Amino acid sequence: MEPKQWYMEYKIHKNRPGLLGDIASLLGMLEVNILTINGVEDRTRGMLLQTDDEEKIELLGKMLRKVENITVNTLRPPRLTDILAVRHGRYIERDSDDRKTFRFTRDELGLLVDFLGELFKREGNQTIGLRGMPRVGKTESIIAGSVCSNKRWAFVSSTLLRQTVRSQLSEEEMNPNNVFIIDGIVSTIRSNEKHYSLLQDIMAMPSTKVIEHPDIFVRESQFDYDVFDCIVELRNTPDEEITYENFTTAGLNDEF
Repeated sequence: MEPKQWYMEYKIHKNRPGLLGDIASLLGMLEVNILTINGVEDRTRGMLLQTDDEEKIELLGKMLRKVENITVNTLRPPRLTDILAVRHGRYIERDSDDRKTFRFTRDELGLLVDFLGELFKREGNQTIGLRGMPRVGKTESIIAGSVCSNKRWAFVSSTLLRQTVRSQLSEEEMNPNNVFIIDGIVSTIRSNEKHYSLLQDIMAMPSTKVIEHPDIFVRESQFDYDVFDCIVELRNTPDEEITYENFTTAGLNDEF
């Protein structure tokens, strides 16, 4: 049986000396490897484990339920958010109503880049929306995430350096393995027929697309929110409101 990874998270009620050593010893006796370990938020510890025997994980869970100093919160195959929580020592905030929405602030750019990089490594078709006000770091995060995933990126539309509205891409740029960066405002409001035709072709490709300003993209195009596999929100501060109230279809500010 091939080795599988598991994520274990437990809450510490009494952090007595030797507690971690006792748990590590138990894992060692079961021959369950610890790949990564880190504190995750207040008095919580996360571990990324590996074993080729699922029964050992079941036995581990039963044994740890008898340890009075801790409570096991999670013992499951790892999700992406679990892996990043262990790696960075904090959980990614998710919208309580829409579980597809993940929230970051500018001081969490390292975590955001890592998150995007892991998403970009996935094969096949996926569309990611990225909300955020001007100059918060949206495009830069996408590029950095592409570098982390060892993938090339291609601008379909953008305002990073100057307004970019592409009507065609080279054969190399049209590689489905690339990350396609789309500005939802530029592509739907400031584009022409040739660009929109290219946009439709790219949206139909089995590739990764990242669309900045997804709300404008949905409002001004034939696509709806179902096209998005997840939406990322990036703010300068946790309470910053992401709004387009001051922008009209007749004249959008060039800051976007």
